Amino acid sequence: MLRPRLARPTALLTAGLAALALLTGCSVDGDAAAGSSAGSPSAASSSSAASSSGRVSDGAAPSSSRAAGSSSAVASASRAVESSQAAEVSRAAAASREAEKSAEAAAAEASRSAAAEEAARAQAEAEAAAAQAAAAEEAARVAEEERLAQAAVVAEGLDDSPPVSFTIPSIGAGSDLMRLLLRDDGSLAVPPAEPGSPAAWYANSPSPGQRGPAVLLGHVNATDGSAGVFAHLTDLAPGDTIEVEREDGVVAVFAVDRGVTYGKDEFPTDEVYGDTEAPELRLITCDGYNAFTREFEENHIVYATLVDVY
Repeated sequence: MLRPRLARPTALLTAGLAALALLTGCSVDGDAAAGSSAGSPSAASSSSAASSSGRVSDGAAPSSSRAAGSSSAVASASRAVESSQAAEVSRAAAASREAEKSAEAAAAEASRSAAAEEAARAQAEAEAAAAQAAAAEEAARVAEEERLAQAAVVAEGLDDSPPVSFTIPSIGAGSDLMRLLLRDDGSLAVPPAEPGSPAAWYANSPSPGQRGPAVLLGHVNATDGSAGVFAHLTDLAPGDTIEVEREDGVVAVFAVDRGVTYGKDEFPTDEVYGDTEAPELRLITCDGYNAFTREFEENHIVYATLVDVY
């Protein structure tokens, strides 16, 4: 029976080194290889393994080089991506700044435009106000000139023009005007007394509006007992107006000064018919009816002064 021979320690050491070299990619020291080759086939095997390990190590070097190149390419690509991202961020920031500038410029332009519109509106309003003020001033000037001219006319009196009608708004009186003269006996003629008869102007007196006293006459009642055109003459108060329209189209406006009642034998002829400095008016009617005698024993006279013309 054969007993197996145990490997010598040297052979085992050589095999272990060969295996280590195969794993680490390192060649086995030459002396160790030489020592292991003496005396055993295992040494040859170990030598062959060492040679094989050397080839494997030589073949692994290009793979490491490729890995290193690949890592470099990845790093370069990463840097390129980072550089591109940074450039994109920079461009976005620049675009944002440009947009902000554009927005600020647009806002400034809008503000200037609004300010210009407001200034134009204020200017237009100021011009309109100035025009209105000028128009009002001109109107006031014209009105004052007209007032002064009218005051001069009132003071100086109108030219001669016969009256055609009269109205007294406060008592609702009014009618056309007849023209009367003196009777043959020198007394003043009177208007007709029939119902609805008009008042009359004494044609030898100034025309209403002329300087001096114009005289109008009218009945207090009619023959049938109805009210005459001057029925309410005694109701007139100072300040009430009497308007007389003339043939020339001018209306002379008189304001009542007073009303006085006189007895027939106390008639103030000079005060009624005498000259005056201003254009004046006299309204004459009967008053003081005596039922026993069936006669009027008084006259009521209204005195008025020209205050306006139109």
